[in-house]
Amino acid sequence: MNHPWIADRMHQIDASGIRKVFDLAANMKNPINLSIGQPHFDTPDVIKEAAKHAIDTGKNAYSQTQGIRPLIDKIQSSVTAEYQHPDRKVFITSGTSGALMLALECLINPGDEVIAFDPWFVMYKHLTTLAGGTIKPLSTYPDFKIDLDQVRDAITPRTKVILFNSPANPTGRVATEEEIRGLAELAKEKNICLISDEIYRAFCYDRPFVSPAKFNDQTLVIDGFSKSHSMTGWRVGWCHGPDFLIQQMAKLQQFTFVCAPHPFQWAGAEAWDVDVSAHVADYKRKRDLFAAEIGKDYEIIGADGAFYMFIKAPWGTATEFVTKAIENELLIIPGNVFSAQDTHFRVSYAAKDETLLRGAEVLRKIARR
Repeated sequence: MNHPWIADRMHQIDASGIRKVFDLAANMKNPINLSIGQPHFDTPDVIKEAAKHAIDTGKNAYSQTQGIRPLIDKIQSSVTAEYQHPDRKVFITSGTSGALMLALECLINPGDEVIAFDPWFVMYKHLTTLAGGTIKPLSTYPDFKIDLDQVRDAITPRTKVILFNSPANPTGRVATEEEIRGLAELAKEKNICLISDEIYRAFCYDRPFVSPAKFNDQTLVIDGFSKSHSMTGWRVGWCHGPDFLIQQMAKLQQFTFVCAPHPFQWAGAEAWDVDVSAHVADYKRKRDLFAAEIGKDYEIIGADGAFYMFIKAPWGTATEFVTKAIENELLIIPGNVFSAQDTHFRVSYAAKDETLLRGAEVLRKIARR
């Protein structure tokens, strides 16, 4: 029964998908956890030391809303060198999720439409709902590619935003330069804000990373340290985009998050110079290892980046298949958490090799039931 105090918008936000999976998993004795959406390595020591030093030297009060100057300067210098956009400004946010929320709240009027590609990161739909907008899902099955004609046909006078994520969660797909250029130019032509979620930018294995900001100087880019530097709990993200939008987002942050966690921003300034290429290479190796282990029983599409595979269930619905996996102590996520379809499941290979091999063994077994 809905309590009369609770706002209508909250009844449009369903948290049941992942909750049901973890309810099923509650009785696992020795779980094989391939569900985690974060790196399995710990935060590099030099970053931890920078955080401790910041705390010990009194960096514990609020920072400026837009972020500390040393971190902004490092990111701004890199962004300016990469894009050469005179109007592109950097702003430090409370994680990439905080940046997404601020962006959508600043851009969406009630009834506005947001185009997103199905399957998508779970937060896109709910943050759009919170802002009063409507998600317009565009299916990318079966190959997770973007069909530009489909995007053009979906645009209406109410379309305000296109949400784009490459490398993508949950599919692991890295879009081609042709797709990215086409999407960026279409958004510019139609005067629609293109938001590029680049949190997995570091993790590209089979083709180089390309940002739509390269082709559209009005693109809003959202990024952070969470995945690349294993700082998910530290909540330090950033975004960069046209100054008029960044100003509005900073204004709203002042009255919501206030600022990103201050001592961890100093750690972020240290993290900016930390080389994570060894971890990226290790995840590529894990991707190849896991693909080889299950490749005879499953077709793997996407998985060019991030640390996910989005795999079609070989029988039944994805929910039925995941239930069977959980009965065999394997924790994976059904695709309907990320999608209108219940056909695929998400595996994270951000795990120890031993865990991956155990998980692959279970997947082979239940595919051949």
